[in-house]
Amino acid sequence: MTNDGTGAGAGQAPPSALLDLVGLLDLERIDRDIFRGQSRPAVVPRVFGGQVAAQALVAAFRTVPDDRLAHSLHAYFLRPGDPAAPIVYTVDRIRDGRSFTTRRVVAVQHGQPIFHLSASFQAGEDGLEHQEPMPAAPDPETLPDSTELLPRHAHLFSDPGVAGRLAEARAAVDLRYVTEPPYATAGQPREPRSQVWFRTAGKLDGDLDRPVLHLCLAAYISDMSLLEPVLLAHGRGGWTVGDVVGASLDHAMWFHRPFRVDEWLLYDQSSPTSQAGRGLGHGRIFTADGRLAITVMQEGVVRVPRG
Repeated sequence: MTNDGTGAGAGQAPPSALLDLVGLLDLERIDRDIFRGQSRPAVVPRVFGGQVAAQALVAAFRTVPDDRLAHSLHAYFLRPGDPAAPIVYTVDRIRDGRSFTTRRVVAVQHGQPIFHLSASFQAGEDGLEHQEPMPAAPDPETLPDSTELLPRHAHLFSDPGVAGRLAEARAAVDLRYVTEPPYATAGQPREPRSQVWFRTAGKLDGDLDRPVLHLCLAAYISDMSLLEPVLLAHGRGGWTVGDVVGASLDHAMWFHRPFRVDEWLLYDQSSPTSQAGRGLGHGRIFTADGRLAITVMQEGVVRVPRG
């Protein structure tokens, strides 16, 4: 098995939406350290940031020894991506050490860099262990999924077609909010904190069941809701309601412990600050049995449209 991040399913086939998402991460190799990826239809006229981050991580993984998994990534979103054009990923092999490997990836479209990622990989080893406890959260099976939640609030969106496009874009992921999302409570400031349970909409078994794919899909999903606590603090519904203009600026992830992205993961999110047209999001991703698997940080543009 190689660190290529993709593969064909075995046994009962996952839903087509999940297979499409996995296929999105199956980059074409056009040279030793150069890869090409495609995009899926976008809800907004730019490439989803989580897609670029996940594809860049796949590109990095394809140049790393099989015994090493990503333990951290740090990325900057430089320009909006064009969903109608392919993205070329160039990998620089910065360092190959005895325990750690470092890679830098630049994503290019139309001759310009749109995204930059640095990732570090580590061979497995034992060490000191401690973690914060998992916060309380209800059973995800008791919460509505997107197919229930989005139609219920479609009338709140600035564009009536957004709810359908958003549901289609999220069809590969079972995303369940513990409390109402920002678009459902616009005008009502709340504590800048949100919890979301998520898992892929189907099992990753057979050739799909590889740690690399779980890591890359987690990177994809981690960008879906992390800045929402910023909106909650100010009673803003977000771009779907039209009272905020936003975009990701940077994104960082630390992978702590093994996890499966096709099993329930709790995304505990908060925002410690927002200012100067920017908001900061902090996330902790726990397995259902309470292990802290991933920590995420992101800063993004969060602007109120000028009337």
